[in-house]
Amino acid sequence: MLKTQTLIAGACALLVASAAQAESAAEAAVEYRQGVMNVYAWNLTAMRRMARGDAPFDLAAFQGHANDLAAAAGLDVLKGFPEDSVTDESDARDEIWLNWGTFEERHAALKEQAAKLAEVAASGDEAATKEQFGKTAGTCKGCHDDFKN
Repeated sequence: MLKTQTLIAGACALLVASAAQAESAAEAAVEYRQGVMNVYAWNLTAMRRMARGDAPFDLAAFQGHANDLAAAAGLDVLKGFPEDSVTDESDARDEIWLNWGTFEERHAALKEQAAKLAEVAASGDEAATKEQFGKTAGTCKGCHDDFKN
């Protein structure tokens, strides 16, 4: 009898530990994706201010932000969206998982547009850089419109 109780207690402890580990893995995924999105936002905000004339256009600073955005867009943010990571602390809509293929395509578009932005900014052409910034920011907006609360 004591042996059975010990086995049951051990199994219960293992289940609780497994559930806690799964929860912490989902929480870590949310933290990861939010961290990557914060890097996107930091760089996009600085470039947007310059592109709109709210701050002086500083080509070197813009190039740095464009390079950082391209690097961040190259991260695999998709691994931050496992199916079990839907939480109230996240602005991610269920549509991400319901339309996963579209979500993947949108992320690929961001990677492509951010890389182009870094390339165009490196050319030093302010007008072309601002035009490409608009395209890059548009990929972000399109994704947010469909997939973010």
